[in-house]
Amino acid sequence: MIIKIINSILILIAVFMGFKQGIAMFSGKPEMTEMFGKWGFDKTGLMINGAVTILASILILFPKTFIWGNFLMAAGILLIICFHLMNKDIKGAMIELPFLCLNLLIIYLQHPLKN
Repeated sequence: MIIKIINSILILIAVFMGFKQGIAMFSGKPEMTEMFGKWGFDKTGLMINGAVTILASILILFPKTFIWGNFLMAAGILLIICFHLMNKDIKGAMIELPFLCLNLLIIYLQHPLKN
């Protein structure tokens, strides 16, 4: 029971962070535009990435789409890590690593409302 409560809290944290970052990307916040701009993303690409991030965070909430949402979120985080490493920005990659691990931990613990 305590594991389900902890997992529920972790899921809510991941959904909140994903939704917040997705909105920042979708609306084209200057920080996001600058970061993704150095990797060749234009405004449209940034909006699509933001929309996918928002969709992934919403999918995490439902047991039937839980794995797909976590997969999309983890893939987006891994993409950002790869771009950081491509620019030899170890610090940026290390900042993203806990968020990737959070999604993997949530997948391992499964959705608390499943069964």
